Amino acid sequence: MKKFLAAFAALAALVACNRFQTGAYVDELVLPLSQEAEDSLFLSIDLEYVAKGMPKEAMEQVNNAIMVQAFDMEAPEGTLEEAALRYREALIDEYLDQADASWEDQLFGVFLMDYRQWKNYLLTYFNYRGGAHGIETLSQLVFNRRTGEILTEAAFFTDDYVQGITPLLKEAVKRTMEEEAPDLLDLVEMDAVAPNGNFSFNSNGVEWIFQPYEVGPYALGPISATVPWNELEPFIRR
Repeated sequence: MKKFLAAFAALAALVACNRFQTGAYVDELVLPLSQEAEDSLFLSIDLEYVAKGMPKEAMEQVNNAIMVQAFDMEAPEGTLEEAALRYREALIDEYLDQADASWEDQLFGVFLMDYRQWKNYLLTYFNYRGGAHGIETLSQLVFNRRTGEILTEAAFFTDDYVQGITPLLKEAVKRTMEEEAPDLLDLVEMDAVAPNGNFSFNSNGVEWIFQPYEVGPYALGPISATVPWNELEPFIRR
């Protein structure tokens, strides 16, 4: 997790590409469980958001989507800063009320490379509540950089896309595992591999990410696999 954060730390500052500009909401907290205890709560939030370069309604749509995804909300409420502060206070209350050891909570969100009119956003969340290990999840958003439209699989692909893309995605997962972790390939539950809405675009194709436990045991960690554009062509809406 720390290596991942370090790799993208420079991207959290204010940047501009054409007229599109981003800012970052940053918060960090270390709160001891009590005066006598060595255990503490560590909270780190570092979220990029759209600051300029889009129509107001489009910018609000993107930032609301980031807020909802980052803080696991059913619907946007207030500003991103207000949501982050509510999240902070709720976590502190939960920690002081329930914890008997150290907790860790890290949220990191960053805009990634554009693909045509689409822009990708990656949210990384690390959660540790004691025990043998924490859990890291990677969530993706795709939005239209002109209109702020948040893209769904159902809107981008044809009605029969799940049936058509699933075998392609299984092959992509197999290729990825054979290249990166061949010893763990047998742990992948291939019957569970299917389009899951957690996708992004790049020049090679569409990348899907599966969270820990989604298609296999914790040892697999998050799994990403890219299906090439030429294979997806029959399932893209016109």
